[in-house]
Amino acid sequence: MSNNNLSLHHVSLLVQDTETSVNFYQQLLNLERIDRPVLEYPGAWFQIGSQQVHLIELSNPDPITGRPKHGGHDRHVAFTVSNIDLIVKRLDEVNVTYSMSRSGRRALFFRDLDANAIEIFEQP
Repeated sequence: MSNNNLSLHHVSLLVQDTETSVNFYQQLLNLERIDRPVLEYPGAWFQIGSQQVHLIELSNPDPITGRPKHGGHDRHVAFTVSNIDLIVKRLDEVNVTYSMSRSGRRALFFRDLDANAIEIFEQP
């Protein structure tokens, strides 16, 4: 069976405050904010290569506390970078807690302001 050229277009993350989360992601990852249609709830969209990340300001049905300490043991979104050391430096500068991947890859995990787990790994 063919996958009909299936590809990933975007992922959505639930946030409590759109603009605070926009600042967080732009400060840490320098994401490019793009226009989004007028919807019945606040949010923001970012373009990353040919994919997008959508921040959606809606009630979160998942607990923010009690999540696994290591984001690799939880649902997460993964981004690739060419130099993970630059991300480590930025996370350290703004005091964001992270843990290194236990797989041996040059990768790390951190949580955003709403406890969404984010993985960053260096593309070999």
